[in-house]
Amino acid sequence: MTKKRTSTALSTTVLRDGVVKALNDSRQRLAIAVTIPQHKVIADLASAQEVFATRQRLGEDVIGYAYSIKIDALAGLGELMEQAPKATGTRGQLKGRGVIGGLHHNPPIKTFPTLAEQGVDKQTAHLARKLAALTDVERNAVKARDKTLAEVSRTKTAEARSVRLSLPDAKYRLIYADPPWAYRDGVGVAGSVQCGPGAAMKYPTMSIAELCDLNVKDICDDDAVLFLWVTSPLLFECQPVIKAWGFSYRASFIWDKVKHNHGHYNSVRHEFLLVCVRGSGVPDVPTQHDSVQVIERTGHSEKPERFRELIDEMYPTGKRIELFARRPPRLPWQGWGNEL
Repeated sequence: MTKKRTSTALSTTVLRDGVVKALNDSRQRLAIAVTIPQHKVIADLASAQEVFATRQRLGEDVIGYAYSIKIDALAGLGELMEQAPKATGTRGQLKGRGVIGGLHHNPPIKTFPTLAEQGVDKQTAHLARKLAALTDVERNAVKARDKTLAEVSRTKTAEARSVRLSLPDAKYRLIYADPPWAYRDGVGVAGSVQCGPGAAMKYPTMSIAELCDLNVKDICDDDAVLFLWVTSPLLFECQPVIKAWGFSYRASFIWDKVKHNHGHYNSVRHEFLLVCVRGSGVPDVPTQHDSVQVIERTGHSEKPERFRELIDEMYPTGKRIELFARRPPRLPWQGWGNEL
């Protein structure tokens, strides 16, 4: 029994020494690496050593050492990718051109290899770019395994969003909003595909809590009206947003899109425009418009201009703003949103 324990301890020490030596070699190679393939090979070797050290239980120091080299190699790979000329690939390129009077006629096209041709797959390229975009402090936190890349990315996204979502320093009577609702099924759609296949894949979405955190009520007059777009799956879930923004629900318009989309429970072809008020919200003009507007839909998440015209006809006076605008609105409307 004693010999067996000694043999096991000896083999573990030998394995540790072998892995550490290999990692030291990788660290030295990384210090002089200048090409994308070199960084990719070093990252792959360090990753393999990390897996091996984990399975053989060679200690957190060895595992962490391998992990840190992998992160540095991938970050360097990302930096080289950003600096590299636009790839053209070699497939389909002309290999030579004719010569007239000793001069090249249409000289050969210079080609640059694609990432795939250099052995870099899309997932690795995506990871490398994200690591290259980190600050030294952020990358060191990832290398030390104090934070995961996902945690750092979430923090950066939250910080960027807090800056991007700074609302105007003004007061408005009319608020027109088409929020980037987040859906519960993980692809941006809950209960139907009326927002298109995966809203989160088309633009950054916001949760109910994030929308509630917007200080919309601070930019509203004491008497104001909110026109809020919402889809059927979120019809009853949007109430906290309405309340947080300082409004109360009063009525709704229905947009009949004409074109159908298949949902889990029915064939969906409509969307709601909720009318919510703060203080007094009675329209200036007594003419009442049909609550159902039949207008054939066009692009993803695009709303018909007719609804903005209805608001102008109902409320011809007062300062007005469109929140989450995707293009500059016509005057007298002001627009706010990260896509502007």
